[in-house]
Amino acid sequence: MSSDGASASDSAVASDSAVASDSAGEPVTVIVADDQSAVREALVLLVGTLRGVVVVGEAADGDAAVELVSAVKPQVALMDLNMPGTDGIAATRRIASDHPDTRVVVLTTYADDESIIGALQAGALGYLTKDATRAEIGRAVLAAAAGQAILDPGVQRRLISAASRGAGDPAVSSGTDEDELSPREADVLRLIAAGRSNREIARELFVSEATVKTHVNRIFAKTGSRDRVQAMRYALSHGYAPPPSGP
Repeated sequence: MSSDGASASDSAVASDSAVASDSAGEPVTVIVADDQSAVREALVLLVGTLRGVVVVGEAADGDAAVELVSAVKPQVALMDLNMPGTDGIAATRRIASDHPDTRVVVLTTYADDESIIGALQAGALGYLTKDATRAEIGRAVLAAAAGQAILDPGVQRRLISAASRGAGDPAVSSGTDEDELSPREADVLRLIAAGRSNREIARELFVSEATVKTHVNRIFAKTGSRDRVQAMRYALSHGYAPPPSGP
């Protein structure tokens, strides 16, 4: 339920710790966007306890979140979806378009297909539900800051299920031979879709991590993917990923 306690003056508040840093290394900067003041304040406190992370502001709606990103340029925005006015998906789309250096991680109570796919298509790099643990939120924030995707396991299962219901013939390319994935690239794409990191892929395929990075870059170019989330969607919709094994 939306809180009525947020005034226009506190809908976007930059934290005094916005300039916090030390010579040992810059912390990952984060803003928190949620319309429920109690939830938002709890998240600010929780994220503030994460090592190597600093909260630089909070917002009570989508418009305020976009304005705050423009003002403080955080590395990561933790974004609720159901907010008054501009919702989280619309705010994510604006941030991804106008402030691509800020990565959006959705943190919401919603895990339906429409919300998940809408958020990822808008440019979110991570998607967690609000039953995520402190450790899971921390991993998602740090991964997003490094340009890596993190999806809640339940969200990933729903995404695979949704893609498999709409998938056509497996691994059929509509492009030219130059656009088709090589057998090794197909192996790498399947492992990306399974959530493996470059290091894990390298170990599994008995190749160097540098070789994996080369394959990943070629996969991105051939599939038109901007990041691993988009490559995962491509894998699911083109039959490279297996159907869900569980309910």
